Order: sequence, then C-alpha cells, then structure tokens
Amino acid sequence: MAASYTLPLPCICVVAVVLLVSPSRALAGTGDPTKGFKAVSLNESDFVLQKPYDLPSAARYRFHGGVRQLWVLSSDKPHTPQSNTKPRTEFRMTGYDYSSGVWQFEGHGFVPSGTTGVSIMQIFGGGETATTLMLHVYDGALRYYSQQVVEDNIYDRWFRLNVIHDVDASSLAVFIDGVEKLRVPGRGGDSHYFKFGVYTQHNSSSCMESRWKRIRILRKD
Repeated sequence: MAASYTLPLPCICVVAVVLLVSPSRALAGTGDPTKGFKAVSLNESDFVLQKPYDLPSAARYRFHGGVRQLWVLSSDKPHTPQSNTKPRTEFRMTGYDYSSGVWQFEGHGFVPSGTTGVSIMQIFGGGETATTLMLHVYDGALRYYSQQVVEDNIYDRWFRLNVIHDVDASSLAVFIDGVEKLRVPGRGGDSHYFKFGVYTQHNSSSCMESRWKRIRILRKD
C-alpha cells in the first residue's frame, strides 16, 4: 500500500499536495555510489542556515518529520546586508571543509513544480569561479549550472542525489537514484564545502522551494 506524506506548503507559488511514495519509486536505482565511502558524524550544529538577513529562520525554513523545507522569494534580501548576491535560503555544511581527497554529498531531494531559475545544491570553492559545482533547476530539468541536463522531469518527486568530488583527480560525478548522470572536470580551488537549499539564479520564479531529507557527507579513507 502506498504511504502518504503531507508537508505544509508556505511558498506562495505552489499549491498543497499529498506525496505518494510507491514501492517502485522507493526502489528506484539499484546502484550504490556510497560503496567504499564512510559517513562522517553530523550534528544539527553542522547545518548552518543562510537566509534573508531581515527575516527569522521560521519565515523561510521548516524542519518537520525529518524533512528540511526551504523556500525563498525573488524579492527577498540577500543573506547579509553587505552581500551583493541574489536571495537564498541554503544550508552551508560546516565542520567538514576539505582541500584534498574524495568526498561525497548524499541527500534525498524534492522540487515542487513552478520552481525555476534556482540552484538547489552546490560545492563552494573554485579556482577562477566561486563554485566547483552548481545544480540548477530550469523548467523541470536539473542542470549542470545552466548548461547540460542532468535529469529531466525533476518536479514533484523524491530523488536520491549523490555528488562525488575527487579533488586530487579534479573530477566530479553526479548520480540520480543510483545512476551516474554526469561526470565533469573539477574547477580547482583549495577549499570546498557542500551547500543545499534554494539560491536564486537568472529567470527565476517569484518563489523557489526545495525539500531535503537523509543528508549525509561521506569520504574515502
């Protein structure tokens, strides 16, 4: 029997839905990108929220039933008064910044239909750019930056995301539901960390939202 799960939806650009998780969806993807990796220990203090500086956290973030729900409006302020960046509600993972080795981000994500023009996950730190990886959502497709498609039809479904960064080999791999979807070179840089949530990009919707659960950071010894 399908399990029913309902989330509060404060974002003005989406309507209330009930998510049905079928057995076939739960078993989607048979690969295990985490094989050979060891998960690090994460505490709630490792999840540092960046949100519009003039709003309380509860105005743009909810944590309910193990699901982290983040949303932002295109009209919101940046995360600090001094920042010239676009609005965001993101988690910056702390405690595990890295400059070498092989590291992995794992999370189960959900993007409601209507959300577009937004980054939902990134690896911060690059050589000539601020980031080594950004995964954007445009019109229902998950993309490497605003370039090649990583996964079509990303809306309104839970998907398992695994991102592997081999710093020494300067290589990145992205897996969706256990299937490798992207492999690209790294972008240099001497310090990196993972972020996830919603960060406004170009041609964005008025409201952007993503939801996450089962977040892990892993590394190879």
